[in-house]
Amino acid sequence: MAIPTVMGTEIEFGIIVKNDPDFDPISSCVLLVNAYQEDPDGRILWDYDQENPLADARGFQVDGEKYTPNHQENLARNKTLLNGARYYVDHAHPEYSCPEVTNARDLVIHEKAGERVAEISRREATALLPDGAIMLLHKNNSDRKGNSYGCHENYLMDRRTSFKRIVEHLLPFFVTRQIFCGAGKVGSENRGQPCDFQLSQRADFFETEVALDTMVKRPIINTRDEPHADRDRYRRLHVIVGDSNMSEYSIYLRNGVTALILAMIEDGAIDRDLTLRDPVRAIKEVSRDPGMGHLLSLDRGKKRTAVEIQQEYLEMALAYAAKNDLDAVTQDVVKRWQYVVEGLSSDPMSLHREIDWVAKKRLIENFMGRKQLNWDAPQVHMLDLQYHDSRPDKGLYYMLERQGEVERIVSDEEINAAVHTPPSDTRAFFRGECLRRYPGQVFGVNWDSISFGVGDEPIKRVMMSEPLKGTREHVLDLLERSETASQLLVNMGS
Repeated sequence: MAIPTVMGTEIEFGIIVKNDPDFDPISSCVLLVNAYQEDPDGRILWDYDQENPLADARGFQVDGEKYTPNHQENLARNKTLLNGARYYVDHAHPEYSCPEVTNARDLVIHEKAGERVAEISRREATALLPDGAIMLLHKNNSDRKGNSYGCHENYLMDRRTSFKRIVEHLLPFFVTRQIFCGAGKVGSENRGQPCDFQLSQRADFFETEVALDTMVKRPIINTRDEPHADRDRYRRLHVIVGDSNMSEYSIYLRNGVTALILAMIEDGAIDRDLTLRDPVRAIKEVSRDPGMGHLLSLDRGKKRTAVEIQQEYLEMALAYAAKNDLDAVTQDVVKRWQYVVEGLSSDPMSLHREIDWVAKKRLIENFMGRKQLNWDAPQVHMLDLQYHDSRPDKGLYYMLERQGEVERIVSDEEINAAVHTPPSDTRAFFRGECLRRYPGQVFGVNWDSISFGVGDEPIKRVMMSEPLKGTREHVLDLLERSETASQLLVNMGS
């Protein structure tokens, strides 16, 4: 039986400062992250000791040096938040890594909470800039200069599952799932074949099938083997192929359907050969096919459209659901996935309330019709960017949301609560509550550990190698009995 679902996302935002001729992205990111004042003292380190980005899931270690910032740089670039998330500077982008969650609905809540955190800090950072300068953030995936930044998904998996089998079944799925979770893009990039509009912002940037890199020669399947959990039991599938979605519905399906497919792979429930002849070529072909009619070549000599391949995965999922007791959220994911696949088969533009790329395409085409513009017009490219603007009063997605033109999955009240509250059913609860209750005594944090500095005693690290331990149910009584970190450590040992 597949292990329980644990997942999360890491969202890199595009950043620019208008009216600043000396704009520097790295210093602007540092200003942005430090403008978020949930922890005024800012003394909690991110614990890099537990990280190993050079381990490859295919069973080897790649050459290279692990970069570890010095003490001051660590403090300046990292914030661990009360909701269990990490908010930090990654190269030249601000990044929000949401806390671990157990289902797609909570994933939507906490990814959307990340948008709120980014906007709060953007406003605070802008107030610190010279008069006339405005910091802008965009939840998108490219800067139109050939640079792409990511939306990375993470899924806990059973280490006993063959990585070869994971790759075999995921490649066709990842190539074709963009039909419901692509964010939409005007034009092409990275020397890609020219087009007016495509489904995915990221598709042009994938150049190989399987590899460890995330910034050059990007692979459809990333092989990073950094579980942030018990290495003997788990792997963390690090997915870099997806777009940064604004639509709650697209986020819900992106993560919910993927988590279900991974459970099916673990349980041996994928029993059809959908291997593509050339996945790297196919991912770009699908992205350039908003009409859903292009035939992809399969290894076994047959041809299928992207919708037909998703239909085959859906049929296997329905058979799996009939034999297994799926939780309510996963059942809802399957129902909505089926609805979307049927809509894409008949009339893709009918899904303008649900799917990002459809909503964006409809919005832009309506504007083009009113203004008599073509796809090359600068105003059209600006609309593409404004769809992802983090400002609720300026972003075009948020405008559609205010007008009731998009389908919601969660409520604003749930999102706002998640800005400062961790999920209750993963170890993120213990992490967040320790930060809230003992901020002056937390020394360092990582996904699978938390370290306490108590008086003159040596630093004490508490390991959290099981993502489903440290939940509210497991630790609330312990925390209530521990007024200080010293008492917590004593009570944990008793």
